[in-house]
Formats: sequence, structure tokens, C-alpha cells
Amino acid sequence: MNEKKYIPRLKKDYEERIIAEVMTKKGLKNKLQVPKIEKVVINIGLSEARENVKIVDVAGLELGKIVGQKPQIKRAKKSISNFKIRKGMPIGIKVTLRNDKMYEFLDRFISCSIPRIRDFRGLENKGFDGNGNYNLGLKEQYIFPEIEIDKSDKARGMNITFVTTAKKDDESKELLTLFGMPFRKSDKKD
Repeated sequence: MNEKKYIPRLKKDYEERIIAEVMTKKGLKNKLQVPKIEKVVINIGLSEARENVKIVDVAGLELGKIVGQKPQIKRAKKSISNFKIRKGMPIGIKVTLRNDKMYEFLDRFISCSIPRIRDFRGLENKGFDGNGNYNLGLKEQYIFPEIEIDKSDKARGMNITFVTTAKKDDESKELLTLFGMPFRKSDKKD
């Protein structure tokens, strides 16, 4: 019964290195004061689903391969005639990752997917929302190695939100940088 439980690499790094580093830098007494990543939310808007509902299944399978979890189908809450949307139509898919799956996704995203972004010069510093959360928009899902380009029907953009317990944006940016997120270095203040 003495089986060792698998701990994701970034979770282990957070517990062993990042907590200690932030505590000494900020002069904190308790390790529970150190900000942490609560969850990662990934959204894909599917405006083309109003003509072809099968697109929801295709996009759901691709997102499921990327994160290892079945996505939720998000439906329209009310009808909007200008956009040809009726109440109850599928308009997007969403996945919320927590705990080990979140750390696994974050590790693969930082080490495998970000280097595959075309003309990459660093992540935008403007993605912080003022409450310590970071939003990132991707133009295509092909940066993830799990997606086979020749089997995919089209490139889809997605929004990734990193929700942290940090109260300020600079604390959140410092935490994400310690995890290895490559933010853009700019001379001027953003």
C-alpha cells in the first residue's frame, strides 16, 4: 500500500521553490499568504455553429484532446435576431481545469505550446484584469501538439483565463513569471 502518488512537475515546483521564493521576497510569515493559481478556464466561441451544429462536436473533441477533460457546451441565454441566434442554441464550449489537471495543462502550455506560436515575442502585459487574473487569446489551436493539423477542419481561436488568488496584477504577473510564463519585456510602461 506504499504507492507514491504522482505529483505534477509544476505543482511540486510551486510547493518547493515558488512559495519559499515569494515568502522571502515579500517578507511573508505564512505560506498561505502566497498567491496561487486557482483554476484555468478555456473558452472557444463557435459563431459558425448556428449554420452547422456538428462544429460543436468537432471543436469539443479537439478541446478535449488538449485538456484531457470533456468540455461543457454553452448555450445562448436569449434570442438575438441581429446575430441569428435563438435561445438554447450552442454558441461555445468551455472547460474549467483545477488541481492536478490544471498544473499538467499549464506545464504543457508553457513548455510545448507557447514556443510553437508563430512570430512570438512574449505574452502581452495588457491581459491582466485588475483583480489578479490573466486573460490570453490564441488565434489557432494548432500550437498544441495534441491536435493533428491534417485531421482538423479549421483553425479556431480560444481564450484562456488564469484565475489566481493574487489581489493585484503585479503579484499575479510575478507568480505567473515564476511558473515560467514568458511575458513581453517592454521599455515603455504599459
